[in-house]
Amino acid sequence: MNDFIAARSQMAISLGFHIVYSCIGMVMPVFMAISHYKWIKTGNPVYKNITQAWSKGVAIFFATGAVSGTILSFELGLLWPKFMEHAGPIFGMPFSLEGVAFFIEAIALGFFLYGWNRFNNWFHWCTGIIVGISGIASGILVVSANSWMNSPSGFDYVNGQYLNIDPVKAMFNGSWFSESLHMTIAAFAATGFAVAGIHALMIARKKNIQFHTKAFKIAVVFGAAAAIIQPFSGYLSARNAARRQPAKLAAMEAYFHTRQYAPLVLGGVADTANKKVKYGIEIPGLLSFLVNDNFKNPVNGLDKIPVKDQPPITITHLAFDLMITIGSAIMLIGLLYFVALWKKRSWLSKKWFLNLFILSTPLGFIAVEAGWTVTEVGRQPWIIQGVMRTSEAVTPMPGIHYSFYLFTVIYFTLSIAVIFLLSRQIKMVPQLYDKVN
Repeated sequence: MNDFIAARSQMAISLGFHIVYSCIGMVMPVFMAISHYKWIKTGNPVYKNITQAWSKGVAIFFATGAVSGTILSFELGLLWPKFMEHAGPIFGMPFSLEGVAFFIEAIALGFFLYGWNRFNNWFHWCTGIIVGISGIASGILVVSANSWMNSPSGFDYVNGQYLNIDPVKAMFNGSWFSESLHMTIAAFAATGFAVAGIHALMIARKKNIQFHTKAFKIAVVFGAAAAIIQPFSGYLSARNAARRQPAKLAAMEAYFHTRQYAPLVLGGVADTANKKVKYGIEIPGLLSFLVNDNFKNPVNGLDKIPVKDQPPITITHLAFDLMITIGSAIMLIGLLYFVALWKKRSWLSKKWFLNLFILSTPLGFIAVEAGWTVTEVGRQPWIIQGVMRTSEAVTPMPGIHYSFYLFTVIYFTLSIAVIFLLSRQIKMVPQLYDKVN
């Protein structure tokens, strides 16, 4: 493994693990605050028990997210010094603000965890709200920094120099809104379905049914609603990619030839040798409509992009199709849940219905990983779109592949620890929270 591949692989492993911790860290405090509010308003102790149980999970993911995030911050400087030398002063503001949000979140979480029976109920609840707001703000700020890499702004690039730097304009670049919206909704969909799936499993096993049923409802309402509205944010992201990263959009669709009535391709395998998609389903004119608001105008294909500037087409296309397929599946399951609430309440306790959510537990996070792959791989060969290539940003440090192996072991060990702690917490639920208190 050469140094360039090792650096990219290490960053991919780090981001792949951190994004799961981050999504859960953004969303679980919101669920926690909702159940806490319900306890204060209704006095039903089951909601208090749910809040206390979920707060343990929030603490676990806050700690693991802090570890993985700290590693990432060091990796940016160690693995990509050329990139940080130029980009740091430009897009450093969202990272700095994310640090502020992180510390606010840490303080508020401390108040929340140790505030039971010590604070006024509403003040205690407000500390939980601050945890949720800070977590979401942290996610948006990090995505803002990443979106700058896709849509660089806030500087003039003249003769290899970065001049007239405007950090505010860089933070609120042309892609920050669509990408932040898409990522935030994805976090709610993935976490909502994961949490709902775990509680559905406990209901199916007839363990502490009242507790898990109320917890399931909170999680699934958010997850299902997010999954249903996600295609609209995806539409905004695709239009933005067409405007600012046409090579990425073409690779996502494996769209080789520019033409009028550009088709949207569903599924299929990209045949890069023959420049076509095998086994895909073409919907004529739909890509033109999504990009241009009409069915006729052409959309730039890969034939308009120099080969040296094209992203890896096969990986980008497969990841995009995986994201769309899973997103569509959980959207349909989400719609089914609301139909059950509206017309078919008997479904809610049926085994087949619970099994849908049990099987869906990991799907949202698989879609998140696929979407992140589209974002990062689809930008290649650029680390800053159109300005700096990834190959120009990596450190020439020898032996970097050893750190790749080391950090891979660390992340897998961290994940095993998280699974163990969460499993223990779930098993403790009947013991801790069965009794009305």
